[in-house]
Amino acid sequence: PLYGYFKQLFAQVTNPPIDPIREELVMSLTQYVGAALNILEPGPEHCHMLELDQPILLNLELEQFRQADIPGFRGTTLKTVFDIKDGPDALEKRLSELFTEAEKAVKDGFTVLVLSDRGVDANHAPIPALLAVSAIHHHLIRVGKRTQCSLIVESGEPRENHHFALLVGYGATAINPYLAFDSIKDLVDSGILPQLDGNAAADEEHDAVYHYTKRYIKAIGKGLLKIFSKMGISTLQSYCSAQVFEALGLSTALVNKYFTGTPTRIEGAGIQELAREVLMKHRVAFAPLIDRNRDLDRGGFYHWRREGEYHLMNPEVIALLQHSVRAGDRATFRRFTKLIDDQSRDLCTLRGLFKFKPATAIPIAEVESIESLFKRFCTGAMSLGSISTEAHETLAIAMNRIGGRSNTGEGGEDARRFTPDANGDNRRSAIKQVASGRFGVTPHYLINASEIQIKMAQGAKPGEGGQLPGHKVSEYIGWLRNSVPGVTLISPPPHHDIYSIEDLAQLIYDLKNVNPAANISVKLVSEVGVGTVAAGVAKAHADLVTIAGCEGGTGASPMSSIKHAGVPWELGVAETHQTLVLNDLRGRIKVQTDGLLRTGRDVVIAAMLGAEEFGFATVGLVTIGCIMMRKCHLDTCPVGIATQNETLRKKFNGQPEHVVNFFTFVAEEVREIMAQLGVRSLDDLVGHTEHLEMNDAIKHWKSKGLDYSKILAKPTASPEVATRCIAKQDHGIEKILDRKLIELARPALESKQKVNINLPIRNSNRTACTMLSGEVAKRHGKEGLPPGTINITLTGVAGQSLGAFLAEGINVTLIGDGNDYVGKGMSGGRIVIHPETKATYAWNENSIVGNTVIYGATGGEVFLAGMAGERFGVRNSGCKAVVEGVGDHGCEYMTGGIVVVLGKTGRNFAAGMSGGFAYVLDEDRKFQRRCNQGMVDLEQIVDSEEIASLKALIQKHLDLTGSPTAKKLLGDWEQARKKFVKVFPHEYRRVLLEREAKTKNNGSPKPVKA
Repeated sequence: PLYGYFKQLFAQVTNPPIDPIREELVMSLTQYVGAALNILEPGPEHCHMLELDQPILLNLELEQFRQADIPGFRGTTLKTVFDIKDGPDALEKRLSELFTEAEKAVKDGFTVLVLSDRGVDANHAPIPALLAVSAIHHHLIRVGKRTQCSLIVESGEPRENHHFALLVGYGATAINPYLAFDSIKDLVDSGILPQLDGNAAADEEHDAVYHYTKRYIKAIGKGLLKIFSKMGISTLQSYCSAQVFEALGLSTALVNKYFTGTPTRIEGAGIQELAREVLMKHRVAFAPLIDRNRDLDRGGFYHWRREGEYHLMNPEVIALLQHSVRAGDRATFRRFTKLIDDQSRDLCTLRGLFKFKPATAIPIAEVESIESLFKRFCTGAMSLGSISTEAHETLAIAMNRIGGRSNTGEGGEDARRFTPDANGDNRRSAIKQVASGRFGVTPHYLINASEIQIKMAQGAKPGEGGQLPGHKVSEYIGWLRNSVPGVTLISPPPHHDIYSIEDLAQLIYDLKNVNPAANISVKLVSEVGVGTVAAGVAKAHADLVTIAGCEGGTGASPMSSIKHAGVPWELGVAETHQTLVLNDLRGRIKVQTDGLLRTGRDVVIAAMLGAEEFGFATVGLVTIGCIMMRKCHLDTCPVGIATQNETLRKKFNGQPEHVVNFFTFVAEEVREIMAQLGVRSLDDLVGHTEHLEMNDAIKHWKSKGLDYSKILAKPTASPEVATRCIAKQDHGIEKILDRKLIELARPALESKQKVNINLPIRNSNRTACTMLSGEVAKRHGKEGLPPGTINITLTGVAGQSLGAFLAEGINVTLIGDGNDYVGKGMSGGRIVIHPETKATYAWNENSIVGNTVIYGATGGEVFLAGMAGERFGVRNSGCKAVVEGVGDHGCEYMTGGIVVVLGKTGRNFAAGMSGGFAYVLDEDRKFQRRCNQGMVDLEQIVDSEEIASLKALIQKHLDLTGSPTAKKLLGDWEQARKKFVKVFPHEYRRVLLEREAKTKNNGSPKPVKA
């Protein structure tokens, strides 16, 4: 177009035809202006980058990089091996040489540096791949040359997700795990991996090795994406060199030089120790065959193996624990705790290196009672779904018997458990987890809680994201979670609705409104900086903060997620306690910890580091029969605990008495230790680290550099600053609008009389109608009141969370504007919002509500005569909503309900959507590019009943709001309906087809059973 324009321009200026000289001028001018116009477009002129689909390179692909010699791309190899004849000093010497080599290579114009350990032989040992890449990465940063090259790792070391995540996180652009590829080839050649069938077998161009290798690369890619998502990072480029890690057991000197910027709090091994370990492995590998075992190391990092890595929870320990609690045998329990507490041979935990300082003992009769200690114990958050109904209820019964608390996990709870059994046992879990408001969270669920826990530390492992595999989502679990049976449930990470401490404070306020009698707790992951977050949690008025450690993980963890998530609770609890004391916040919030606590000694050490309450999860399951098979995610648990398979569940034989015996034994141990220390109350131990010191008697060449002084440090504060919780939080709910609403609605609450309420509202009225919903649930249960019993009309601008956890029977009409979180977690009722009728602006072009509207809603209706912000309908599982435009990420992770959008959507609509339907008015025909079609299909609406239902919803929207948009659409319905696009989830379609087929074959579907 530019060329044609300039040619026409020159023709007008010069009468004769354009001669060759002028033609050349036209071409030059065209190219010059064209280049100026396209300066922001990537092209050869100004872009010297190669794009990779993923970071794992095949051997052939690596060679293309290594041998590249084109302008802007020149590859060279740096050998990351060292000569063993110089002993441990050789490693550090070789790293210094690599610094010089890398710097010279960049100076010589090489832009791709391949760090290769392919030179390993009897005389050369490999430098650990992570050490090599991080060391060179940071050296090049220090000399100002890092941006001039890319680092590719060629190593036999990386093999699993975490290894690749570390290498990328410390600077690797791409990785060639050649030994993993060679191992795949050997497995195929030896027949261990079966021959492929189907399309893969028919592919004559590639053999089975190629296909298995591609599957391995795909698996690593998915694992990396999972890890990125935990950290809220969306691209590999953002993760590369981000260093979102903490070092455990590495010295400050080593970290500062080779892993610069990485936190390390307990010191530990230096470069000499790393070199020594490499040489030890090298000697074993290259020893004469007659001197060594021909077999490789047995491993056992994940599964216990007889001759492999030592596990604290090994078959002997498990057998002793189960025998002791079943027989009520205290002597056997002492044998169990001796094996756990004495870690002088195999160092498994940080607390294994502690010892108690000698003190003057007191009689045990003077120590706090067992019954009082019971109140400090709870079970960990294990959802009904990850474990079976029988296991979940057994734990609940036991904890209620002793006055402790069990935790629902994020899977909801069957209302039948809220009523005590005939024998007086109670199956209700006192702690209701909400995971920021999703998976079966209703006002009835919340009102039946003594404690409500917000899970900021995701999933069965901290940071993981609570994921329940589809094969564990039975009919009952799907019904309980307001979801689709057979469909994998991925718990959205907290940043979907909580971006700041202020957002967290709002959720705390919402939950305190719906159940003023419950304590509100926040679960955080133990990691560096958690103390600062805990201080924010205290300021946000939480009553309790839980610090979850990296150990444990039960019920549904994928194999790759049970390690490398979070750090030991000892570090997190100590930092949290110290930070809260330094900021004079400790007196108003309790601190709890969990993470594979097992014995009374663990409880006492946790208290000394700053905890007042203690959670037991994995050991609780072991008590009722778990044998640590690590099959939780497969639904094949052989003892009927971590499964929904009815046949396997029949094998469950755990009893509440077993759990009661365990906690009794633990409490007795706690009292014995307190008596030895001369302490009468556990409160007198909280934060008192002067009773602890490192056990110097434990000698190990790798642990000699450890320094626990930061863990044991006592914060310097004035005497009047509390070092444990001594006061209650002020939640500011005494004079809120709902107090007036409850009084005006008393006839409806007491005798179901219809009431109409008209009040003004302002944006300082946060969480309106939520305490009223709690009252409805308390008095009238899950069903609530008949529809339209309480009718509330509000005029003005509402604050955050209007109608959060709204109960059935309450209709709310707002004439004005809403804010964020309208209808969050609503389970019934109706919310209508529209501008004043005299408003002259275009309703459908202006926002009527904020972000994260109807988040986690399980029922009810919402009609909004205007646009909504971002994340509309996330995790909606039953609400019907009509809105006139939404921002980005609409209907994300939606599992049920209906959403009608009478206008434009933002990007990423329907990402992760597995249930329900959405209908979008696509007038500009651009919705397809805004929709994330990874899990949904886009269709035209052809079914007459479906068209009639859609029209009825829009008509109701018009009737309730007077929407001009709805009026216009209904005025020309035959043309308007053709512009709607139906968003239909793949998984929902599959389930509907299966149900249809099953109904044809077997008649009506069976009722849902627990």
